Amino acid sequence: MTDNIAAGSPASDIPSPADGYVGDPAVRAEWDNRYADRPQLWSGRPNGALVAEIDGLIPGRVLDVGCGEGADAVWLARGGWDVTAIEVSGVALERAAGHARDAGVAVHWVHAALTEATLPPASFDLVSAQYPALLRTPDAAAERALLAAVAPGGVLLLVHHAGMDTQQAHDNGFDPADYVWPSMVADLLDDDWEVEVDEQRPRVAPEGGAGAHHADDLVLRVRRLR
Repeated sequence: MTDNIAAGSPASDIPSPADGYVGDPAVRAEWDNRYADRPQLWSGRPNGALVAEIDGLIPGRVLDVGCGEGADAVWLARGGWDVTAIEVSGVALERAAGHARDAGVAVHWVHAALTEATLPPASFDLVSAQYPALLRTPDAAAERALLAAVAPGGVLLLVHHAGMDTQQAHDNGFDPADYVWPSMVADLLDDDWEVEVDEQRPRVAPEGGAGAHHADDLVLRVRRLR
């Protein structure tokens, strides 16, 4: 089940947290609470690694994983991409849809967890996952979902904060071992994939917004050959 919101849709068409959501209600509630706690969580500008890594790519179909308040999705749509954006938080999706409407662009919004969403397999020319909070499972469901969405010839771009994957569990309950990191996706690659970028480098961070204190990125860019 998905929610479609095109630019110009009335506010009543924007999905609420309980409208058509597919996924763990506890995860949705956690992220809704984070977004509801402040009027804007992120900077409102596209992520620097995304801007750098898609330079030169021909716009096609793109999946924005964990789209948040929609900055990447809106920027991609403005650049001519056919954007599908997926997010667990209905609060974030309301804001994202409003930003798309203000920008005069159309985005296909999906209110779901990545592993529960009904997405066309092997059909996206670009799958962009910028600092995603994807929960790790024994069957590597999230990692496999990222790879499965990429069309032959397409690119998966996965970016995360360097150093977090080796940290110990935090007192606030955050345990890095619970989440998917780029190395886990890289471990699943076979001869159908070509690694184009796999490195740690200084982060080009938009000013303001949560996470601005992280200095370095892990960047994994891989192309599906067939």
